[in-house]
Amino acid sequence: MTAQADLAETQLSVRDMTVLFPVGSKLAARAKHEQRFLRAVDGVDLELRKGEALALVGESGSGKSTFALALAGLRAANSGQVTFRGKVLPKHRSKIDQRRIQMVFQDPYSSLNPRLTVGSMLRELIRVHNVVPANQADAYCRELLRLVGLGEDAMKAYPRQFSGGQRQRVAIARALVLKPEVLVADEPVSALDVSVQATILNLLAELRTELGLSLLLISHNLAVVRHLCDRVAVMYLGRIVEVAPAEQLFSDPRHPYTRGLLAAIPRLSADSAREADGGPAVTGDPPSALRIPAGCRFRTRCPIAQARCELDDPALAAGPGSAGHLAACHFAFTEKGD
Repeated sequence: MTAQADLAETQLSVRDMTVLFPVGSKLAARAKHEQRFLRAVDGVDLELRKGEALALVGESGSGKSTFALALAGLRAANSGQVTFRGKVLPKHRSKIDQRRIQMVFQDPYSSLNPRLTVGSMLRELIRVHNVVPANQADAYCRELLRLVGLGEDAMKAYPRQFSGGQRQRVAIARALVLKPEVLVADEPVSALDVSVQATILNLLAELRTELGLSLLLISHNLAVVRHLCDRVAVMYLGRIVEVAPAEQLFSDPRHPYTRGLLAAIPRLSADSAREADGGPAVTGDPPSALRIPAGCRFRTRCPIAQARCELDDPALAAGPGSAGHLAACHFAFTEKGD
């Protein structure tokens, strides 16, 4: 792991965040006197500590990206609150609050304006948010590009003139323009060639150290986050089902879903396969977020589900002597969960 700074200090806290998407037309909803909603994020609690790298992992469709957008203030949450250093961030954030949390998106090409040069993009953000005086803007842009491993010639280039990895470096530089304290990276390497994924992950680790950033890394691939993150939160069907220090989660996963994700990681040797042996990979498709199962939402795919799981929705809680390891499973810290 790459622990930095004082990880005991909570910098960002999310409480009971819920994000709903209406399904069907408003006219049809009025005719039926009801409106159906898809629960993309369903009562999520999560903390990000100062200087920490926290991974949020789960299958596609688990709600990770929706949660990230709501956290950054780019999508309104239906309920819950985000607290930054003890201050509750309002639904409509000020420019100062917007600057605190910035995002790096999955596809660097679609997230950049193809009609603007890199220099124009960066200078526009500097001007709107008054980051530095106008006569210092170009020097500031060059320093940002240096930080992400690009030369000053990139100032005059358009996004189409870069490779995928270089475009993601530009996107990271754009996210850093406003001097954020928290960087949310949403699947930042999944759209890139395998050969350049490691370089972008290493860049994020270096920036975290050099700039003192807190990092929330969104990924569906547990193998990507192991050596970069201090803690890992696992998300399933809109809710966090396990949180633990990274090495502890990999060596001793307590939730059956986490075990299934670990079992699905490609391994090159029998030794590495035995390391996280604890059950089969997750099979089948997750239920629709329109029809979340009663009780434990993972029970329809769980290899250890019992009758209790149909009735009781397990809370995210710690087991005996494991305050830093939380799991939402009735059998997470019992013999049945071993």
